[in-house]
Amino acid sequence: MAGTLAIDLGSTTTVVAFQPANGGAPELLDLPPYSCGEPAVIPSLIWLSDAENSQPLIGRQVIEAGLLERGGPQLLRDFKREIGVEIGGEQGGGGGGSGEGSAAAGSGRPRLSPDQAGSLLLRRLWQQLPPQLQPSRLVVTAPIDGYRGYRRWLSHTCSQLNVPELALVDEPTAAAIGAGLAPGSRVLVVDLGGGTFDLSLVALEGGEGRAAPIAQLLRFAGRDLETSGQRLRTARVLGKAGLAIGGRDIDRWIAEALVPQAQQQQSGLLVACERLKCSLSTQQQALVLWSPQPDQPPRELRLQREQLDALLEQQGLLRLLDELLETVLASARAAGVDLRDIDAVLPVGGCSQLPLIRRWLEERTAGIPLRDERPVEAVALGALSLTPGVAVKDVLSRGVSLRCWDQRSGEHRWHPLFVPGQAWPSERPLELVLACSRDGQQALELVLGEPHQEQRREVVFENGLPRLRSRPAGAAAVTPWPQQPQALALTPPGRQGDDRLRLRFRIEASGQLLLEGEDLASGQALEPQRLGPVR
Repeated sequence: MAGTLAIDLGSTTTVVAFQPANGGAPELLDLPPYSCGEPAVIPSLIWLSDAENSQPLIGRQVIEAGLLERGGPQLLRDFKREIGVEIGGEQGGGGGGSGEGSAAAGSGRPRLSPDQAGSLLLRRLWQQLPPQLQPSRLVVTAPIDGYRGYRRWLSHTCSQLNVPELALVDEPTAAAIGAGLAPGSRVLVVDLGGGTFDLSLVALEGGEGRAAPIAQLLRFAGRDLETSGQRLRTARVLGKAGLAIGGRDIDRWIAEALVPQAQQQQSGLLVACERLKCSLSTQQQALVLWSPQPDQPPRELRLQREQLDALLEQQGLLRLLDELLETVLASARAAGVDLRDIDAVLPVGGCSQLPLIRRWLEERTAGIPLRDERPVEAVALGALSLTPGVAVKDVLSRGVSLRCWDQRSGEHRWHPLFVPGQAWPSERPLELVLACSRDGQQALELVLGEPHQEQRREVVFENGLPRLRSRPAGAAAVTPWPQQPQALALTPPGRQGDDRLRLRFRIEASGQLLLEGEDLASGQALEPQRLGPVR
């Protein structure tokens, strides 16, 4: 049976959904022996045995073998947040990572990086599909902050999978498109998963006589949509923000509070703390048993909901959410959309069910309906709606600036080209006229950089525990790109103060910054060049 397969790879659980090509109803796939629960999900767990030629255990197999509590370097988990992260200037596919999620099996096996662990899980799920299913399209979802690296990782991982069409979409966009809201709606997606917290405001095009949107796949194989001749309708991301902190970090905070002397990365303790956290989503107090060592009697771990709420506030979780929400709304206001213009709030991810988070949502978005019918599977089911026909216009998470000569001050200054929250691909290029800084100038350098936000909350690790820290506000610094484009030759040489080059910058659908323009002295057009990817 042909159709579309969607995989929502999560830090804690992974969801696999399928929709037949004939337009039948979408469904979550039960993939025994990996999946468990109702609805069916696959725990994002891998166990690599020391034994030669042994097969890895996946998902439910790890739990049923009692290996989750055992932990150790053979247990791979929490690797999603590091997929696609550049390590030491290279793509993370060959590197290691920190914690259990990027550790490898014993001395007889090579280390597995987060990229390799994610690839192993993805390929095993593909191999476990029912034989009657023949997916013609695979859609994989990605967090906001890791989108660019995810794209490279997905292309490499799936290069040998027998699927004609391959796509990557960010998780908030997939959830909003699949929410079933009326065309023209504006949806605030609050995706609070095990490894990342992402907030995104998405405007679904359509309404008032216009067709409702369907989403365009990002194509890594098959035909190119730019030559398809299709008329594209657009679903726009008005603003988004995210941070690599999530439910697993809450588990570590609980472990630190309840057992301050224990090794915080101990897998069995984190499993027990996760159970406490989940129980407190529906109960006022919770009790679990935890054995520090297999030969020791179990120890009671108790936690009340008000204690968990106080712990999360102490760690600055609500301040973090406030900052993420304000970043999203600031981008939305630039597009003429205010909080009162939002039609629905869509909470997804397990942490969105915590009572403290629910109260925060109700207070910050008072009067806006909450659409939380299917928080676990919403992203995967929404991804199935992404079929060729509409482009999902994204917004920049980071800005791009160009160092220019300022004639008035007689020094170089950074000039913003594109700012965080700005939509891409570019509808119109940004035009800039550059002058020469000295007589006889034979070339004009293009120095690009990424401006820092004046204040942002970031995750730092102290003794293996995640902490939220604010960077103080001040003059926005700019970090030059590690690889700069070649200088533009001037023939004839320029004179100080003369306007010499008219340049046009735009961001392509691939995320590349494209430069075009002409030499004002010679009248010659410049050779178009791609300067590098934006974020």
